[in-house]
Amino acid sequence: MLSHDRIWGAIDALAESHQLSPSGLARRAGLDPTAFNKSKRQSGDGRERWPSTESIAKVLEATGASLEQFMELMRPAPPASGLPEGSFPPQAGSIPLLGFAQAGSGGFFDDGGFPAGQGWDIVEFPKSPTEQTGVYALEIQGDSMAPLYRDGDVLIVDPGAQVRRGDRIVLKTRDGEVMAKILLRRSPRSIELLSLNPEHPNRSFDLADVEWIARIIWASQ
Repeated sequence: MLSHDRIWGAIDALAESHQLSPSGLARRAGLDPTAFNKSKRQSGDGRERWPSTESIAKVLEATGASLEQFMELMRPAPPASGLPEGSFPPQAGSIPLLGFAQAGSGGFFDDGGFPAGQGWDIVEFPKSPTEQTGVYALEIQGDSMAPLYRDGDVLIVDPGAQVRRGDRIVLKTRDGEVMAKILLRRSPRSIELLSLNPEHPNRSFDLADVEWIARIIWASQ
């Protein structure tokens, strides 16, 4: 659901992803430099002020971001437990941790995308009483997934979870490329992915070129 805080938060995140202040983003979009200032987000009597659709359209044009990417920036963060609300109480447990740069190398995963082999570190993460077999962690390295995920963030990935349209996922190609994206659509022969970073292109692959796909269930942000 749209909310005042989320839509302004998406504008702030889009500005940050382009190393801009809210004023700098407004200026780039050809708007009054004060249009996105925090002081302009409420009227003098305390009522909420919303950005116009024209302003948002100009921002998307100026940054090259798509409406889908902007909408993704408005998605609420996962619950604090990192798991769906109403699920099991958190319990401490250890799961394997690997850096994103190493994930494309051979020997760390089996054919189904489950952790295997040596060289994994360990990180603590809440687990169910029955444990989530195969859940592991990937540490973000670099800024290719900003503004949603930044250098040092940890993604918790469940290769056994069902993947649906709109889910944030990690995908590994048969060429060894590993990426975190959003699943746009999946057909019997191909898959289309939305980039988390508006400066990076969306991607599409033949399913024959995909080694595995796993759903992101939590992020330490």
